[in-house]
Amino acid sequence: MTLQRYKATIEYDGTPFNGWQAQPNALGVQSILEKSAFDLFKQPIEIIGAGRTDTGVHAKGQVIHFDAKPLYSADKMKDALNFYLKPYPVCLLDIQPISSEFHARFSAIMREYEYHIVNRRSPLTFLLNRALLVQKPLNITKMQQSAQSFVGRHDLTTFRASGCQAKSPVRTIDSVDFTYLDTHYIMMRVRAKSFLYNQIRSMIGSLIRVGDGSEDIDYIEKLIKATDRTKCGPVAPPHGLYFSRVEY
Repeated sequence: MTLQRYKATIEYDGTPFNGWQAQPNALGVQSILEKSAFDLFKQPIEIIGAGRTDTGVHAKGQVIHFDAKPLYSADKMKDALNFYLKPYPVCLLDIQPISSEFHARFSAIMREYEYHIVNRRSPLTFLLNRALLVQKPLNITKMQQSAQSFVGRHDLTTFRASGCQAKSPVRTIDSVDFTYLDTHYIMMRVRAKSFLYNQIRSMIGSLIRVGDGSEDIDYIEKLIKATDRTKCGPVAPPHGLYFSRVEY
């Protein structure tokens, strides 16, 4: 029987996982999905994701593809895979057959990430491991102004972790925006075709220094021009980061 390619959107809580990638001695989201697919189709199925998330990073709109025998309707396949994914905090939101030319990673033209911050003195309860608690007051107007230095094509060596395997540190950022989701709940949304390893967490860590008054608005511009990793502000923790959307 000819294999059919399927595209699916998934979400997951990254807290219990050692990132996206399947690993021999650690729990990766990819591994859990491949096990679920094996339980359903009774044969190995390779799951390809639109992007790799690190340990503790969440996803609201990760996109995957895989090839399988078309034994079930899309709705039945989604429900069955979600059944086999229990009790892990991963689920398929939708699934559809698609052309074999589609590739979850290489066909993407834009990826969107969010970083969530709760700006208050009180500790987190419901949003523990879902957002970063910043107790010093933040001025998001200044953060928004400073963040515009990222927009466009730049050498982002300062915001590139040492373990990054990308051939070039140059990236084009389409937009960076800050909004209040609630009185003390701040979200940064970043859009680009691709990102460097730890880039967004490095960006938000430096922008927080602008927001809390430790640095001036031109701080980000200076960091970009420096092309020096040692100049970067603290790297923000992973639990505030969400892989939110992919466009094709």
